[in-house]
Amino acid sequence: SYHSVRLLCLCLARERMFEKSLSDLVRGIRAHKGQEAQYVSQCMTEIKKELKLENSSVKAMAVSKLTYLQMMGYDISWAAFNIIEVMSSTKFTYKRIGYLAATQCFHEGLDVVMLTTNLIRKDLSSASPYDASLSLNGLACFMTPDLARDLANDVLTLSASSRPFIRKKAVLTLYKVFLKFPDALRPAFPRLRDRLEDPENGVQCAAVSVICELARKHPKNYLSLAPTFFKLMSNSTNNWMLIKIIKLFGALTPLEPRLGKKLIEPLTNLIRSTSAMSLLYECISTVIAGLSHHTPSVQLCVSKLRLFMEDADQNLKYLGLLAMAKIMQKHPKAVLSLKDLILECLDDKDESLRFRALELISGMVTKKNMVEIVRKLLEHMDLSESAVYRDQVLSKIIEICSHNNYHYITNFEWYITILVEMVRFDGTHKGKVMASQMLDVTIRVRDVRQFSVKQMSNILENSHLFASGSGDKDGICEVLYAAAWIVGEFSEHLVNPRATLDSLLNPKITMLPAHIQAVFVQNIVKLYASILVKAEAEGNLETVEEVGAMLVEKLPVFLQSADLEVQERACCILQLMKYIVKLQSKGAAVADELVCLFEGELNPVAPKAQRKVPVPDGLDLDKWINEPPPDSSDEGEKFAGDDIFFSSKSSGSHRSLGKRKDGGGDYSPKKSKKELREEKEEMKRAREQRKQAQMSNPHYLKFPSGSPQSHKAGGEALSSAPASASGIPVKKLDLGVALVIDDISPDSKKDRKGKKGRGKKGRGKRR
Repeated sequence: SYHSVRLLCLCLARERMFEKSLSDLVRGIRAHKGQEAQYVSQCMTEIKKELKLENSSVKAMAVSKLTYLQMMGYDISWAAFNIIEVMSSTKFTYKRIGYLAATQCFHEGLDVVMLTTNLIRKDLSSASPYDASLSLNGLACFMTPDLARDLANDVLTLSASSRPFIRKKAVLTLYKVFLKFPDALRPAFPRLRDRLEDPENGVQCAAVSVICELARKHPKNYLSLAPTFFKLMSNSTNNWMLIKIIKLFGALTPLEPRLGKKLIEPLTNLIRSTSAMSLLYECISTVIAGLSHHTPSVQLCVSKLRLFMEDADQNLKYLGLLAMAKIMQKHPKAVLSLKDLILECLDDKDESLRFRALELISGMVTKKNMVEIVRKLLEHMDLSESAVYRDQVLSKIIEICSHNNYHYITNFEWYITILVEMVRFDGTHKGKVMASQMLDVTIRVRDVRQFSVKQMSNILENSHLFASGSGDKDGICEVLYAAAWIVGEFSEHLVNPRATLDSLLNPKITMLPAHIQAVFVQNIVKLYASILVKAEAEGNLETVEEVGAMLVEKLPVFLQSADLEVQERACCILQLMKYIVKLQSKGAAVADELVCLFEGELNPVAPKAQRKVPVPDGLDLDKWINEPPPDSSDEGEKFAGDDIFFSSKSSGSHRSLGKRKDGGGDYSPKKSKKELREEKEEMKRAREQRKQAQMSNPHYLKFPSGSPQSHKAGGEALSSAPASASGIPVKKLDLGVALVIDDISPDSKKDRKGKKGRGKKGRGKRR
């Protein structure tokens, strides 16, 4: 009646009055900034009550609020079944809320997802295109292998729908199906290929996108589609579809050289005519990937890349530098025309652009412009505040100068000066690289040694400035390693060796890393020998006594080092100095004998020099120097059972590998003590594991505890077990049912057959 309907409406309105909508939830969360967790917990309790109601509108509102909370980071997986209920609603507005929540929280590990199979199949086959479209959107977001296997045919059917937007979504959803269920690709490929010739441009774009994504892993499988894509590229005006097609051709041209020749004309036309930077970049990338042998096309790409480099957009500049790096790998000379623009990128505020420009600089260096480029890079090191960028610039300078055994360097004194200039950049982590370069150049180039020794001496005079950064790994203090070695090894070039010796004995040297201290201590003796030779030649005994006394006084500082190497070197050299001072007090000249300790010039050796050294006559490098030791008795017992697997005849070929050339007996390669110890430990572990397995095996025969056999290993226990069956312990089985075993003799079998035959005949008579 009218009154009952009115009363029902009033009750529903009263229920809805106290419900919170999604807007109320958002306003409440904003109002409870300090107590958001408590408020959300209260709302969750209310939502759980709403989900238990039968009203579908209330459930849909509750699910929409859960979707918002999920986007804020709260877990709503507990409401997955309620979300499926809303998805199954017949009303589209509620169904859309359910699918939205499912796309947010459903994933492959959720067990409830399998319940959606029939629901999605029903929506896919619905007469309403909106339901089918909604189900395709949702399915693509929470696709699982089971859903892909069960619904692949339904999605494929929709790819031939009469509605273009359904076909487009179905084609895109097929890609997710192929990812989760690859077996569906082969039967669905003809239908997917047909969509490339669909009259609707959107469907064509979708098909091209799917095939381009599939071709990323296996482009060779899609070479047969090249004519179709070539036709699309020639006729299409859609830039986004052209980008996809050209990107696909970039993957196919390396596989089919003939395809590159066909693409030269349309690609060059596009490069000349298009104003879209995205399409232009893809055309250039395709030329670099598959048409790098065509020099006119490469030159055209380089000229177009100038537009990218001159653009104010930082992203376009980055893409231009990226493409230039690809071109440089195959056509390094083509980049020289853009040298000025690349150097200007070093002044850019964007650090990523500066890093990309640094990568390109090494390809533009020649003997004529190297000094200019290095000077420009040093200026950038002065202006840069980033330690990481300074390290990159320093590494690039060293890479440029040392390229191909210093191919571009004509003046090595200039290079030593550059290395010394870079020492002043504090905070760098390329100290070892710089030290290696100083040593390498000084040893290789004889004419630069005098200049290098002078520069290293200046560095050592300021060595106290490097002690502050000695804690940094691979810090700038590493150059002191090279400086100390150079002034010691080539001390004859020192103008004032006494001042350099004072620098090596500076007490602050003890703050440096141990390996640097060790080099300092070692080269103190070399400098002392040089000073001693000069002083004895001039008859300056005062200098001899003064320097010797100074070393005896200051060397004990290194004896307190925590490093054993420094201690050992300092101790040996200190005792040597005391002995020298003792000899000098008796009037002996020891300079010539001391210099003999460091005689011989160190020259660089090529990596393959050892191969060129001829082997002396009568020297057999494969022959044993000493007779191999005989096998131990333990190893003989260990391998005594090898004949189980190889007979004496067949094992001859194996044993022949171990025979000595002198005709002696067989031997096996001697194992080290460590290998023998590891084998014994491994056998011991295996024995313990076997014991544990035997003790825990209920079917294994065990000896009573306390018996001597119970304390032996499994193999030993079996070997000591009684030989006769009477000695085996037998345990009585207490069973509630008597075990009766029929007689299995041949006579008993005949009797049983006779009984069976009579029984059959008897039954036949009864019938």
